[in-house]
Amino acid sequence: MNHFSTKRLTAERLNESHLADLVALHLDAEVSRYLGGVRTPEITKTYLATNMAHWDQHGFGLWTLQTKCGAFAGRAGIRYILVDDIDEIEIFYAFKREFWGQGFASEIAAAMTDIGLSHFELPSLIGIVNVGNGASRRVLERSDYLIDRSTMRHGKDVVIYRKAKAARPPAR
Repeated sequence: MNHFSTKRLTAERLNESHLADLVALHLDAEVSRYLGGVRTPEITKTYLATNMAHWDQHGFGLWTLQTKCGAFAGRAGIRYILVDDIDEIEIFYAFKREFWGQGFASEIAAAMTDIGLSHFELPSLIGIVNVGNGASRRVLERSDYLIDRSTMRHGKDVVIYRKAKAARPPAR
């Protein structure tokens, strides 16, 4: 699934041509506040390579997001991640500040959840949120994620939200 669309966004599989947009996004201190801090262009280049390799290995990963008029809006994805020595599959997203507070995160979280659970038939998905990031917590809660546990990640208190694939009713 190299491309998909939501009501207001189009998503494209990450590739080298997206580096400049990602660098600009990761250099914004407010955007990066809950993402581990500002990333240098070199670190973002490594991030790009790592996420492209994830696609090659797993068949899904990070997409860049554009508005319907073609403006770069942010990034979102589904990835394997190790949390407390447990293999998990996470949805994640980040938007340019000009797109905050307009429902884009909720729109893409719902799409990532549907893609992960329905299209890729993953058993469950998590969202990792800094305890203080109320906006992202509300986004996951609106997408019917439930608090799974709290933990420390990279020296920060985080909450792990989870949504499992709905069980099918038994055949009659």
